[in-house]
Amino acid sequence: MNQRNEPTLLLVDGMAVLFRAFYATSASGYIRRTKAGLPTNAVYGFIRYFWDAVQTFGPSHVVCCWDMGGKTFRGEEYAAYKGNRPEAPNDLIPQFALIREVMDSLGIPNIGAEGYEADDCIGTLAKYYTEQTEMNVMVLTGDHDMLQLINDRTSIIIMKKGHGNYMVYTPESLMAEKQLTPRQVIDMKGLMGDASDNYPGVRGIGEKTALKLVQEYGSIEGILDNLDKLTPSVRSKIENDLDMLHLSRKLAEIHCAVPVACALDVCELRLDPDMVMDKFEQLEMKSLGSWMGVAIG
Repeated sequence: MNQRNEPTLLLVDGMAVLFRAFYATSASGYIRRTKAGLPTNAVYGFIRYFWDAVQTFGPSHVVCCWDMGGKTFRGEEYAAYKGNRPEAPNDLIPQFALIREVMDSLGIPNIGAEGYEADDCIGTLAKYYTEQTEMNVMVLTGDHDMLQLINDRTSIIIMKKGHGNYMVYTPESLMAEKQLTPRQVIDMKGLMGDASDNYPGVRGIGEKTALKLVQEYGSIEGILDNLDKLTPSVRSKIENDLDMLHLSRKLAEIHCAVPVACALDVCELRLDPDMVMDKFEQLEMKSLGSWMGVAIG
């Protein structure tokens, strides 16, 4: 494990990592299973991704956040929210509970809240730890929506294709790559919508136009204050979709006041080798435990 220079909390976007692991390890058509037939490919892939990040970034503390399933406040606001998502594959479904058991065996807290998404739990914990403690926060995810959480003490680690391939976003690197501030990430989504989450933004405005508008006028409020300066076509699109513009921005914004908490001493990364190996042996993944055993010591 990397030498820890200062206390750092890694917040893991459990759903993003688990889905990535499932599809990466099932692409060939082969699904890893126990002798009893229990699928474990997503769990195996998750731990490979997760432990690589731990070794790369050397956090002193770790929390894993999860969607809880069921209705969320966004679904109440907009019934079609994520309505285009297919059902989870049958082989993945039993692994939702299984990966939480594995994280338990690693001594890592699993956090979630009914009515909210993992993003909201991550946003809430990041806000708390950076404002109320001395911790710096890193978020491990593949979801670019998380870029809105960036600040001087919160960085976002975006998992790229393949193992050990990351892009770490800070306020400086976000501005350098996208010419946006974290807050403007939300305004962009309000304008262009999000096809994966199934909300439209302003119909007829795509990423290129949204970026130009946000960069020129700073925010949605700035754009609305300068409608007379826009082209007739863009102005008409915005005026015709004002309600959806505001709703889309509301859906895009991560909620940072979720009723979740986790004491620092609970999430300190201290592995018990016996517990870890017992769990991996139970899941017929002893090789994975041995691979981690180098770092477990």
